[in-house]
Parts: sequence; structure tokens; C-alpha cells
Amino acid sequence: MSEQILILDFGSQYTQLIARRVRELNVYCEIHPYNNPPELTDEVKGVILSGSPCSVRQDDAPDLDLSGFQGKVPILGVCYGAQLMAYKSGGHVLPSEIREYGRARLSRVDQHNELMKELSLDSQVWMSHGDTISDLPEKFEIIASTPSVKVAAYKIDGQDTYGIQFHPEVTHSLEGKTLLRNFVVHICECAQDWTPDIFVETTVEELRSKIGDDKVVMGLSGGVDSSVAAMLIHHAIGKNLHCIFVDNGLLRKNEFEDVLESYKGMGLNIKGVDARDRFYKALEGLTDPEDKRKAIGRTFIEVFDDEAHQIQNVSWLGQGTIYPDVIESVSVAGPSATIKSHHNVGGLPDFMKLKVVEPLNTLFKDEVRLVGKTLEIDGKILGRHPFPGPGLGIRILGDITPEKVRILQEVDHIFIQGLKNKGLYDDVWQAGAMLLPIQSVGVMGDERTYEQVVSLRAVTSVDGMTADWCHLPYDFLADVSNTIINTVKGVNRVVYDISSKPPATIEWE
Repeated sequence: MSEQILILDFGSQYTQLIARRVRELNVYCEIHPYNNPPELTDEVKGVILSGSPCSVRQDDAPDLDLSGFQGKVPILGVCYGAQLMAYKSGGHVLPSEIREYGRARLSRVDQHNELMKELSLDSQVWMSHGDTISDLPEKFEIIASTPSVKVAAYKIDGQDTYGIQFHPEVTHSLEGKTLLRNFVVHICECAQDWTPDIFVETTVEELRSKIGDDKVVMGLSGGVDSSVAAMLIHHAIGKNLHCIFVDNGLLRKNEFEDVLESYKGMGLNIKGVDARDRFYKALEGLTDPEDKRKAIGRTFIEVFDDEAHQIQNVSWLGQGTIYPDVIESVSVAGPSATIKSHHNVGGLPDFMKLKVVEPLNTLFKDEVRLVGKTLEIDGKILGRHPFPGPGLGIRILGDITPEKVRILQEVDHIFIQGLKNKGLYDDVWQAGAMLLPIQSVGVMGDERTYEQVVSLRAVTSVDGMTADWCHLPYDFLADVSNTIINTVKGVNRVVYDISSKPPATIEWE
């Protein structure tokens, strides 16, 4: 394992962002709950304590015994982390007279201090706190202030231990990356050698050693994560990787054939399984979204299990689990090592008794794409929009029929192809169409129609946690609407969804 920065999470909404910023410096880091920190090893070059929605003055405030780290490796406390270290050493933390949220300016900067080097006086930083450090303990020295926060940053004399009241990980802190580089590279002395090339090289070697001559079975979806994970395993064990791609009848138009063709071009040992009728039968008469999800997941398990049992002597199950999946399954309130069921291949049954291999479980989505580029995976796969596991099953509101699937596939194809033709596809994080369970009156020629309504949805986002509706050009939407109504039999009305997340979700079900 390469050298790393350890991030201890106290429940801040920004913790993953700290990790992403450290990774951008080509330094490996891991997030762990504050109440279950790993032991200090030689690989750990420094520790970052995250923020928290809590106050150190609460009776049940998150606490941490710092004796295992303090004075042994450099420490950077961010917001709550800074308040906690000051409070535990005898300092005073009080409610802010002026609650400081949003942009602030540094009115004092000790540019001789290693952490603050190259930070400008009047530099913009991002505050998000209701408490403030009113008095510092002995041996704590102020190294930055704002007009309303005297202790915006401090250092403990004789230690490489620092606290900052602002958030350097958010882009609104204009020189935040400089501060993090000062800590990670100059103070912690990390070598910045964690790159996609090195990741591929070391991961493939580790997979070879771990799997040996065993066989691995893996379900592929055509998406980024499963494709990159499969290629890493393929580079390690070749034909001993057996991939299964299931057509559940809820894919996009021509997707089954197109994805199979692209995978064959990558040299993967893959089998396509047409299970459309099996899924349609399982979904017959179901209208509740959760019932549909369960039916789709259960049927996938059955199909996958049938196919996997046709491969002799399989020992491993390959999965495309990525780091946010792992982080989300480990709560700071109660650590758990269990990945949420939908991050497994539909939640595979215990009787399969396969060991799990997850080569991407330390990577964020953007890092997965960089690794994919290193592996020379087709840009069409790497740039593909996210697509829900249940597919069109949760984009058809109400019951599922083959005819409704046909209608939505045609509508979706016109919309997605239109985005690509107009050069808009890469500006959109996710796009698709929903078939609504209502009909509307229309006029075509001299005849009255009473047909289906479809809603188009396109959003911009970074990670899907929040999203804004895409401001697509009106003339583009007009062209797409006209094409859909003129060519897709059964649709006479097109609407565009202008809801953001929150309060709405990206998918309708």
C-alpha cells in the first residue's frame, strides 16, 4: 500500500470532498468514522479531522482520543475538528455572536507558517459554523483571522498540528487547494505518486496474486463502473473471467446488441442472456415502484444464478463497487462493514457462496473514468450517462408491458440521440424519458387522439447527490418534441421536467 492521508469523519457533508481534493494531489487517502479509526501505520503520513453538524458543547458530541495520532503524525482539524482539538486542550468554544456561513475574507495571514504559505491576505474562504473558538489553550498560536473570527486558523507550538475554522475543500475557498497542498505535500511530505497508471499496475498485480488460477463470474451492465472493474480483472486473469450481460427487457433501444458488441471489441469473455420474457412475466400487474424493483432484482438473481451455475468451479464474484458505496455503508453513528444490497449484483443469495472481488472500491467516480482511460476503454462507455439498475422499469410509471417498453425505448432513443447530434450529451450528467400513467387529448390531422404523455428529464450534477434541471435550448426541445409525436405511435404530448434535486429526485420512481 502506498503512503496515505487518513481522514476521520465526524459526519460533515463535505468529508468526501476533502478526500477528492487530496486525491487530486495524487495522494491516496481513506475516510474512516471518527469512532472506529484504524491503527496508525507507517503508511499514514497525516490525519485530517472533518467538520460535523454537531457542537463540541453538546453532551453527546462526537469525541476522539487523539493520543494515538497527536505528535506522531501531522494533524489538520477542519471546522469541528479544529474546535474539538482546542476544546479538549482547555480552550473555549462558544456560540458565535454572528453565525458565519458563506464567504469570508482572511484579514490576517501568517505567511511564514508552513500551512499558510502562498495564501494571500484578503483571500476568500468558505465558513460554515455556528460555534467559534473564543480562547485558545496555551501553546496554540493564531495563524489566520477574518474580520469577525479571530481564530480562523491555529498551530500548536512544537507540533505539526493545525486547526482551521473554514473549509478549504470547497471551491468557494479560492486558495483552499494551496492550503491542502501545503499540508499534504509539504508538511506530511507525501510523494504525490498515486496516479491512474500506478493504480492499474498495482491493482492488476494484486488481483493476480489474490485470484491466482481461480475463475471469476461478473454481471455487466454496460456502465462505467462494471466495465472498468471487468477490464482490470481481465488484465489480471484473462479468460478465467466469465462475464454475463442480461437483457431484462428494460434496456435502452438496441442497447443489448450494442453493449455486447463493444465488450467483444475489448476482448472480454462475455455471454449475453435474453431474459426479457422472464422479467415481463415477473412484472405482470405490478404498479408499486418498490414491488417492481424487488421483482426485477429477484429475477436478475435467478437468471444470474442459473447462468453462473453453468460455469464450472467458479470461486469469485466480481463487482463494480466504488468508494462512495463503501463510505455510505459505514455510518459514523454505527460502523458497519456491509455494503448496501443494491451495490451487490442485485443482492446475491448466500447459497452462491462466492468470495467477492471489488477492484474499484477505493476509487471515486471521476477516478474510475481516469483508470478507464489508462486501460484504453472506449470513450463512449466511459462518458455514458448513469442509468438506473431497474432500467426503464422505473421510468414507466404504473404497470409494465412490452408495448409500453417499446414506446419508451423509441422516445428515449430520439431524445438521447438528439443530445448527441447537437453536441449536448457531454454537457448533461443524466438524461432520459418517463412514460406517464395518463393520457391526453390531441389532434392529428382532422382526428381527435387520446394517447400517452411522456416527460423528458435532463440534469446537471457532480455526483448525483444534488442536481439541477438542464437549461436545454428551446429550439432543441421543440425539434425533439415534434420528432417524438410524429414518429412514435401512441404518444401525443411531450413535457419537460424542470424540477431540481432536492426537492425532487432525478428518477420519478
